[in-house]
Amino acid sequence: MPGRVGRLYVCICHQVGEHEVHDCIKGGASTEEAVGDACEAGTGCGTCLDRIADMIESYFGQPARL
Repeated sequence: MPGRVGRLYVCICHQVGEHEVHDCIKGGASTEEAVGDACEAGTGCGTCLDRIADMIESYFGQPARL
């Protein structure tokens, strides 16, 4: 698939990559639910929710709000 070489997925269910999740977080999504609302990551099986929470914590410097 052109354009997908080396793409790192956060959410396999919805094929959401790291860049999309980072863009949502930079846009103000500060919870896993807000990221899911913005790009659907974490709204499938839920396996990626811990990774999304880690990305939120890394960006904001504090744990994701519930």
